[in-house]
Amino acid sequence: MRLKRTLATDYQPNKMDGSFIVLIAVLVLFVVSQLWAQSQVKGIETYPYTVDKTYDGFEVRTYAKANFIYVTMDAKTYAKGSSKGFRTLAGYIFGGNDRQQKIAMTSPVVMNMDSDVTMKFLVPAEYSMDQLPKPDNAEVRFATEKERTMAAITFGGFANDGTIKQHKDELFQLLAAAASNTRASGASWATIRPSRLVGRKNEVVVEVLR
Repeated sequence: MRLKRTLATDYQPNKMDGSFIVLIAVLVLFVVSQLWAQSQVKGIETYPYTVDKTYDGFEVRTYAKANFIYVTMDAKTYAKGSSKGFRTLAGYIFGGNDRQQKIAMTSPVVMNMDSDVTMKFLVPAEYSMDQLPKPDNAEVRFATEKERTMAAITFGGFANDGTIKQHKDELFQLLAAAASNTRASGASWATIRPSRLVGRKNEVVVEVLR
């Protein structure tokens, strides 16, 4: 009996072992979720463009004519406008319309940072404007963007007001050094799905006058 008591007293579960197992499980789930997100991104329809010229630090592109859904918000910053804008537009494409019709997610998510903040989703090419269902939310509107020439600078991580301003200023400096004329306004384009944490890509884009 004394021996049995000694063995029972000496055995103590290693709490670190349990914590390590939980950590490994969390890491595995994270990796799997990001691989899934990456596979979903590859299948998303994107705003079509051709690269006209590549410079050191940026490139000039011609974007094709395309249709968008958009919402304009009384916000002065990316931080205040991005969350509300995404919820509003996502509500529409996830069935918030008169047909309760779901519309595929596309890329990029466009944020125009002018006097107000406007967020846009590209309309899949399979839909013409008159084929789109009527939104339940009157703030959701439709627009056609003409073909246009844009300069784009790319950066990783999570976009915020500071990184947008930093890369917008850098892009204008690069354009000035390349002897290009540009319009004063710029737009931040988040070019991946929000569920993806690894390998995110953002762009600041401005229209080029020729």
